[in-house]
Amino acid sequence: MTKKTDRISKLKKMIAELPAGSISRKTINGKVYFYHQWQENGRTQGYSVSEEEAAEIKIQIERRRALQKELRALEKKKNTTVPTPSNNDLFKTVVVFGDNLASTVESVKRWRKRSCYYNLIKYLDAPVADRVCLVYGLRRTGKTTMLRQAIADMSKEKFAKCAYIKARTSDTMADINHDLKTLSALGYKYIFIDEVTLMQDFVDSAALFSDVFAAQGMKIVLSGTDSLGFWFAANEELYDRATMIHTTWISFKEHSYLLGINDIDEYIRYGGTLRVGETNFGDATPDDASFRDDESSRRYIDTAIARNIQHSLSCYKDGEHFKGLYELYQNGELTGAINRIIEDMNHAFLLSVLDRDFESHDYGEAASNLRRARDVDERTDILDRINRNDITTHLMQILEIRNKNASNTTLTEAHVSEIKAYLKVLDLIEASQVLSIFGGIPTEYTIFTQPGMRFCQAQALVYSLMQNSEFLSTASEYEKTLVTNKILDSVRGRMMEDIVLLETAKSLSKRYRVFKLTFLAGEFDMVIYDTENNSCEIYEIKHSKERVSQQYRHINDPEKLAETERKYGRITKRAVIYRGDAYIEENGVEYINVEDYLKSLY
Repeated sequence: MTKKTDRISKLKKMIAELPAGSISRKTINGKVYFYHQWQENGRTQGYSVSEEEAAEIKIQIERRRALQKELRALEKKKNTTVPTPSNNDLFKTVVVFGDNLASTVESVKRWRKRSCYYNLIKYLDAPVADRVCLVYGLRRTGKTTMLRQAIADMSKEKFAKCAYIKARTSDTMADINHDLKTLSALGYKYIFIDEVTLMQDFVDSAALFSDVFAAQGMKIVLSGTDSLGFWFAANEELYDRATMIHTTWISFKEHSYLLGINDIDEYIRYGGTLRVGETNFGDATPDDASFRDDESSRRYIDTAIARNIQHSLSCYKDGEHFKGLYELYQNGELTGAINRIIEDMNHAFLLSVLDRDFESHDYGEAASNLRRARDVDERTDILDRINRNDITTHLMQILEIRNKNASNTTLTEAHVSEIKAYLKVLDLIEASQVLSIFGGIPTEYTIFTQPGMRFCQAQALVYSLMQNSEFLSTASEYEKTLVTNKILDSVRGRMMEDIVLLETAKSLSKRYRVFKLTFLAGEFDMVIYDTENNSCEIYEIKHSKERVSQQYRHINDPEKLAETERKYGRITKRAVIYRGDAYIEENGVEYINVEDYLKSLY
């Protein structure tokens, strides 16, 4: 090896050990955050760092650039090039291993890990044979990163037997079968196949992985965005031979840990994906944030959910299970139907929600709240005085919603049931309960696990208002700000309730029941009932930083307290969960900060 070649080799090694990209600084709600960001496979990747870490990484980035400049100069002078070994003769798909694989996973070593990552490691380390591991969830929830992190954390011995395959739509199960046979003959034991559901014949042939190759001692990890396709495979071809790892739902605590953002409003706006969101609505620059604006949210619902359903059903048993959703998708109405259900204030999966002429619940509630505001300065009927139909029409265009007279599909109860079933499989909805103090059958209340989708609909309404000439000419500047803030704050308030209910229920054992409790007048936003001790805790949930006695009037009402204790035992806690600091009133009512509460769960 010549001195020049030796120096090039050393430079490449040194560059690989230094961080790429740049350090960015963002101000969110008055707080300064630092992010290390870089481009990878055409996408911007990044994570939150402290100010001290940012300064150190910046120095390392500058060092990397200097070394890269030296490397380019040496390679330009070099007369001959070292040929890159090709595996085209060995494999039919794109198989990555050895030094190329090491370079691919190098960047993720510094990233924080999702909580479900350790389930993947448990599978890789377990001696159980005949099982594959399915890592699945919606786009931008960390699946590919998890695979790379697992490879990066392997010992040298395991890594030497590891290969990574990035599936393409042109690949087939026959191609994969050929390559797995080749890898097995070469002694490879750990196989990671990313985006495996892109292959049209995956669902109907998935048993190949468990029955043949896993049975021979291979550890096979399959990943993809087609959650429904994985569910079909797990319940049919891979029945009882698959370890399932879901990535779609990301709790506030995990979102905060991974991105370094301890703000419930940021979680409401961007929660559901692992992308740092842009704070300027309508900013058409980066496309990284799934819920950056109304168009990116609609596109995410269309590509990540509606097309997920369509792709899975068409691939499963040659489309014979497509059922009623085929017509909806073919007519371009599936995305609009999902948007209707998400926007519905009661999240009710009823035919009437899809079949009636669309009206924005956010608009109606904002108009009502402004009309009867306690503060005279905030009381206005501006939303009653402008043409609501124009706003609604614009909003429907953004959300791709059609009314019955413009629809090509005759909707039925079956459509509603199928959408609900598939959204549940996709981990997009969770059932909660509303109970009455007078008994009766509990009412099911559906909570969406992706808050960014719901909040972006409210942003789309605000955008529609601000594009409406009548609103712009009729409303004063004060009213414009008042109205837009009221719409967004109202939606944030309902969403914060949903988030607290959902995460509380998920974090507690079956010993506890979590529900809303209604009375003849008023309700408790959340009750936690301890079935073993026959006791309960009662909560109000308010999207506010201020403490006002009106907030806890229900949980301080003697009649309501007596009725509750007769039915659910001794009340051990009365609390208001809000956005301000912790505090205890003289009457014993506690104020609990919502971020602290959510991070205390699990």
